[in-house]
Amino acid sequence: MTSETTRPTSETTPHTFQVDLRGLVDLLSHHLYSSPKVYLRELLQNAVDAITARRAEEPGAPARVRLFAEGGRLRVEDSGIGLTESDVHSLLATIGRSSKRAGTDGIASARADFLGQFGIGLLACFVVAAEIRVVSRSARTPDAPPVEWSARDDGSYTVRTLPDSARPEPGTTVHLTARPGSGDWLTEERVLALARDFGSLLPYDVRVGDTAVTDLPSPWDRAYPGPAARRVALARHCHELFGFTPLDSLDLNVPLAGIRGVAYVLPQAVSPAQRSGHRVHLKGMLLTDRADELLPDWAFFVRCVIDTDSLRPTASRESLYADETLAAVREALGARIREWLTGLAAGDPDRLAQFLSVHHLGVKSLARHDGEMLRTMLPWLPFETTDGSLSLEEFARRHPVVHFTRTVEEYRQVAPIASAQGIGVVNGGYTYDTELVEKLPSVRPGTVVAELDADTVTAHLDTVDPDAELALAGFLAAARAKLDPLGCDVALRAFHPLTVPALHLDDRAARHERSRAEAEEQADDLWAGILGSLRGSAPRARLVLNHLNPLIRRISSLDDRELAGTATEALYGQALLMAQRPLRPADSALLNRAFVGLLEWATHDQENGR
Repeated sequence: MTSETTRPTSETTPHTFQVDLRGLVDLLSHHLYSSPKVYLRELLQNAVDAITARRAEEPGAPARVRLFAEGGRLRVEDSGIGLTESDVHSLLATIGRSSKRAGTDGIASARADFLGQFGIGLLACFVVAAEIRVVSRSARTPDAPPVEWSARDDGSYTVRTLPDSARPEPGTTVHLTARPGSGDWLTEERVLALARDFGSLLPYDVRVGDTAVTDLPSPWDRAYPGPAARRVALARHCHELFGFTPLDSLDLNVPLAGIRGVAYVLPQAVSPAQRSGHRVHLKGMLLTDRADELLPDWAFFVRCVIDTDSLRPTASRESLYADETLAAVREALGARIREWLTGLAAGDPDRLAQFLSVHHLGVKSLARHDGEMLRTMLPWLPFETTDGSLSLEEFARRHPVVHFTRTVEEYRQVAPIASAQGIGVVNGGYTYDTELVEKLPSVRPGTVVAELDADTVTAHLDTVDPDAELALAGFLAAARAKLDPLGCDVALRAFHPLTVPALHLDDRAARHERSRAEAEEQADDLWAGILGSLRGSAPRARLVLNHLNPLIRRISSLDDRELAGTATEALYGQALLMAQRPLRPADSALLNRAFVGLLEWATHDQENGR
């Protein structure tokens, strides 16, 4: 029989984390917060939350915050709910604990109205302060004496009670003494600027010395004598806030999400990749001025400022928490901008045209994914066409088939010729344009859309009289022999304008086949076999010679076939350059050869006395 022995278990002793306050301050200043300026936001936030907590119990309690800065010191006084001695030990001296957490007597009931939610509190002030002193008197316990909490950035603190005269009324006073090198953050000028930036929309009376900080109601909620006066006031507000005079402004009111604000339309075009820099206030306190995720990506043509009570801040309270609420708000604000655009299309076409002349790219981006917006904007969005700058609606009325090119180079290559032959072409080479042209039949049933290819262009060019073409058979054969190694055919047509001697035409299929053939030549046996199996029947590029052009007539009548071949190479190179095609090494070599050949021919004739 086997016996089992039971090993004795040892008891575990609980330990408490030791916090290095200096290291924690360094972590806050270099990793959590983007700038030391947040210290003032934390002070304002604590003061406003304390007033909110007191007013939850005493609706008629005073609501004021006063800041006084002088000589590297800052004093912040509030008429909030205050603290008792036990509150001080429990809240100020315990890192991470907040008076705004659920379960704390008297304050938890008002938590939804608080700005702060993370319990970092005064700790952020050590970013600029070497010493923090808090004098507070509780409004909930009137008989309790004032209490003083003093702390240094080395982690030490003291607590003592004070006589009633030290703080006769409920509330809290915070004293900061600047750290070496941080005195500039506690000057009156800097404190006033930061207080206005962070707290201009706070619901209580906030002042720096005798200067008011809060400026309510907000510019978008004020009453004005009329629409014109309102536009002028909002334009002034935009210039003060963002530094530009807006092209237009629109209200961003989403009552269900607790959002009110305004969007300002930029007066000049910007890149879609440019960071937006929207300003978001949370219950009046500025949360961030870089809320890039607030609006859909396509709305890069506006800068907005809003006040909200529904969005969640991150731990640093400098950005928005990416959750379902933010996604819903983004969608709602995007819908509001779409409504504004639709309203302009229906009632103010002049303002819409002015807007689109600057920001058509943003609206095109939206129209790609929104059929209703495409249908609404179709008569207004400008496109480059062979008929000039037109909307797709107008262009489709003029042409039974809407031809388009996928690149700007293709458009530049064929536009003059196509226009002369009566072919309507849309330049789809700009951002979003090809996608929108291809969507045209979905919002305009019956419209025929086709990509322009070399065959279509050639088919619209006039053929040459058979006898005339037969007479030039020798020249054409020599020209084809010259260009065959480059994967290019030669055709003879008659077309306008007469000034164009030759036209280089190819399409994507021809370019793909050319790239495949070049890769096959450079590959080893294995890859050459694989690439060879991919050889298709794609049409080759072609050089179309204009029989109406006097130069072509002279070249085609040359008796010297070698000279005619060199001239053909020069025409090919010139056609490539006119089409703004990128030159392959073989094309560059051909151009050099043709140029040198023509120079040799010209100088040879001079030496012979011709």
